[in-house]
Amino acid sequence: MTKIESASDLPALDDQSASWRPVAVIDIGTSLIRMVIAEISPQGEIHRLEDLSRAVNLGKDSFTRRSIRKQTIEECVQVLKSYRALMEQYHIRNASQIRAVATSAVREAMNKLAFVDRIYIATGIEIQILDEAEVNRITYLGVQPRLAEEPALQEANICLTEIGGGSTELLLISGKDVHYSNTFRLGSLRLREMLESAGSTATSSSRNLLRPHIQQSIERMLDETSDYTGIQMVALGGDMRFAAHQLHPEWDREALAPLSAKEVSDFAEKILAMSEDKLVRKYHLTLNDAETLGIALLAYAELAKAFKVRTVYVSSQNMRDGLLLEMTSQGAWSTAFEDQVIRSAIDTGHKFNFDEKHAKHVANLSRMLFRELVGQHQLDPHYEILLYVAALLHEIGLFIGQRGYHKHSMYLIQHATLFGISEKNLVLIAMIVRYHRRASPKPTHTAFASLNRESRVIIAKLAAILRVAVALDQSYSQRIQSFTTKMTDTRFEINVRNVEDLSLEQIALKQNNMMFEEIYGVPVLLRRDTKSV
Repeated sequence: MTKIESASDLPALDDQSASWRPVAVIDIGTSLIRMVIAEISPQGEIHRLEDLSRAVNLGKDSFTRRSIRKQTIEECVQVLKSYRALMEQYHIRNASQIRAVATSAVREAMNKLAFVDRIYIATGIEIQILDEAEVNRITYLGVQPRLAEEPALQEANICLTEIGGGSTELLLISGKDVHYSNTFRLGSLRLREMLESAGSTATSSSRNLLRPHIQQSIERMLDETSDYTGIQMVALGGDMRFAAHQLHPEWDREALAPLSAKEVSDFAEKILAMSEDKLVRKYHLTLNDAETLGIALLAYAELAKAFKVRTVYVSSQNMRDGLLLEMTSQGAWSTAFEDQVIRSAIDTGHKFNFDEKHAKHVANLSRMLFRELVGQHQLDPHYEILLYVAALLHEIGLFIGQRGYHKHSMYLIQHATLFGISEKNLVLIAMIVRYHRRASPKPTHTAFASLNRESRVIIAKLAAILRVAVALDQSYSQRIQSFTTKMTDTRFEINVRNVEDLSLEQIALKQNNMMFEEIYGVPVLLRRDTKSV
């Protein structure tokens, strides 16, 4: 851990750096709390100043007791207090300058809310508990620039994976496109706890106990990615960075380190053959790292074997890099990232044989209406992409049956994995689709009524827009390509160009108009723009 003795020890800033913004990102993991302090320029450049790491026992508590002990919480408080003091020296004081997240160890603890509340009371640091989709999104954000620079991976299907203490993240990427993402309950600390419950430790002899558990998760990964061939493997995580540094001391961390699959397997066996005390002494590891290092490397080796790769590329990028990149955009979603979300939604639609032309057209109409009504709905721009995804998937329930298909669509979305879409946003999308037809939301609808008011209002506003968009393509012909709108005190006018007969759409709109009028206070009137014909 880097130590700052006084403010005079801080890096000198030249005149040009005066406009750079100091920020801090904190990653609360299974066994470590890590922090990066950096500066961000107005152009989005990142200059890292400090990288810090402190060991904690969150995973040991959460994965065995399902709860974080009071002693562990207070240890985390002390770590974060020391981080806060260092932030103060860098003039990082506002909440907008700090991004703190927690992953599976906190997410799975029954007392997670008590944990984040205690941290906030003691330090003023607001911790966001990331769900699996958000972890995958931030991981991709951090590593994608590095992948794009590697010539050997330009035409490959990349299996990007990180085996952490509690879970394994796996993404399949081709170029800039994410084709698959998921998180599996395969983690080195979970496996370690399994060994301890069986009265064993992480040694060479224990690999026969570990392999069946590892292979069970890997078989599921193979099943879900069987459509992809020519896979290259890119590994993230501290365990593989350690292996790369030991096997190739000359490794330039600005590039990917290529390790042969055999090197990884042999090194895993070497580490498993050593006692934890010897690992601590020889490699200057923390005890927490020594306990799980061999297990993690064995899991990586088994994964490489299963995917039949000869080379495992190791990246120095990590979640903190993704968090820093997120800070440069002030949390806004980039166009490139939105494209990945849309691609994932379209892939989901294909699984249920959706009408792609109709779905995309309704999505585009929804986007146009969202922008025309920005003064009325007053929602942040990122809700546009949630509406777009809802429009793409609004009819996937037809795969189950015609009757009540909007409810079937809701169910399928709730149980889907959409890249980059958090659990909270997935609920919003599912509920928007639920109310794109038939009854408006009612207090007797339990799932809707259980949401907070902000979520209910967002769903109602966007579902009302989706109803209008669906009506505008009632003919399933995509004939309405453009329109102009006019909002008055008595109506919302949609004027359509270059379409002779709008009777079908007008009937559909009349049937679906009520919810829009309830939310926005005026009915929708569809007219033919005679000036365009």
